[in-house]
Amino acid sequence: MAFEGLADRLQNTLQKIRGKGKLTESDVNEMMREVRLALLEADVNFKVVKDFIKRVKERAVGQEILSSLTPGQQVVKIVHDELKQLMGGEQSKIAVATRPPTVIMMVGLQGAGKTTTSGKLANHLRKKFNRKPLLVAADIYRPAAIDQLKTLGKQLNMPVFSLGDNVSPVEIAKQAIEKAKEEHHDYVIIDTAGRLHIDEELMQELADVKAEVNPDEVFLVVDAMTGQDAVNVASNFNEQLDLTGVVLTKLDGDTRGGAALSIRAVANTPIKFVGLGEKLDELEAFHPERMASRILGMGDVLTLIEKAQANIDEQKAKELEKKMRTASFTFDDFLEQLSQVKKMGPLDELISMIPGANKMKGLKNVQVDEKQLAHVEAIIQSMTSEEKTTPEIINASRRKRIAAGSGRPLQEVNRLIKQFDEMKKMMKQMTGMQKGKGKKKGGFQFPFM
Repeated sequence: MAFEGLADRLQNTLQKIRGKGKLTESDVNEMMREVRLALLEADVNFKVVKDFIKRVKERAVGQEILSSLTPGQQVVKIVHDELKQLMGGEQSKIAVATRPPTVIMMVGLQGAGKTTTSGKLANHLRKKFNRKPLLVAADIYRPAAIDQLKTLGKQLNMPVFSLGDNVSPVEIAKQAIEKAKEEHHDYVIIDTAGRLHIDEELMQELADVKAEVNPDEVFLVVDAMTGQDAVNVASNFNEQLDLTGVVLTKLDGDTRGGAALSIRAVANTPIKFVGLGEKLDELEAFHPERMASRILGMGDVLTLIEKAQANIDEQKAKELEKKMRTASFTFDDFLEQLSQVKKMGPLDELISMIPGANKMKGLKNVQVDEKQLAHVEAIIQSMTSEEKTTPEIINASRRKRIAAGSGRPLQEVNRLIKQFDEMKKMMKQMTGMQKGKGKKKGGFQFPFM
């Protein structure tokens, strides 16, 4: 999870004062020392940390706390509010031109993931808003950059405009917009060239492209793992190109998160999107409030719901729920539910979005091994149709055959069958309880693992 180290430090610090009935100024000072260290270790800009601590401290020792019935909880709320403000306050939404197409210019240093992010953004616009984007290959310098974008276009079944590498980026961008108007594309995403460092030639070329097409958005794509360098890059690009937003890539990696907490304050540029994985659907709109909640262990239910809505087949979910309630749930159904949940992303990331998951026994610091899920699938796929629908018939010899067929130890097969049996019993008990209350349990459930 992004911000993992920072999240752990802040949550542990705030937990000490959360339930306190009274708070002294020395309590607040001690807490602020811990928060300051946590932020600095997360590679947050020193000046940003200093201003953040000052604002929280002023509010935490003021009237706001004295009049509160639960001072500890109120301080947690103040830290949450200030974290949210630090990252921009409200979500900065993507522009929509009054007359299509909306033009987005993607800029950044070489290696930040600009081309892949262009594809991800096009995919996001189509899936989330039903838009018709056109990808534009305007990086004529990097070897294979044009081919990379064309490959992404094929994977996404999305058009890519290219004039090869012997035409100027300015002309490519100009002709791409004419093409978009002719073919009624409502978004044009221009993948521009990057360099290994900021130089005058690069900036002049980008400025020329911008002057020619007058984009509605100029997005800087920056690698979150570069820490403070990401903030410096954002500041430099913003000075020369007047950025409208930043896309942070690799926020799922071994990153301390400092860039996300510093960019808005130092470069005065909102974070619009974050890349949370390598897959082409792993790009999310950036919500400061939701990210602040995740950092402080408060969960992120809205993002969880959005992921479910985008990836779960509603009809299949209803059928599975009905089978659960009628105790006719089979191993095939279990496999189907597992497949639906996996579409939502890594399970440990999903668990981190559940409010209070960091305090639940068995869920705190959970690391879900995706290979283990593949082993479960292999075991179920090694069963016959009859065994999947009627697990009771799986005797010792059948279990040995399933173990051999799946390449998994017999103990794993036994454990899965036992867990499945316990899950069905639990469903039966829950159904009985709901009948007694005259209620039906609705919605989507995670597989019992």
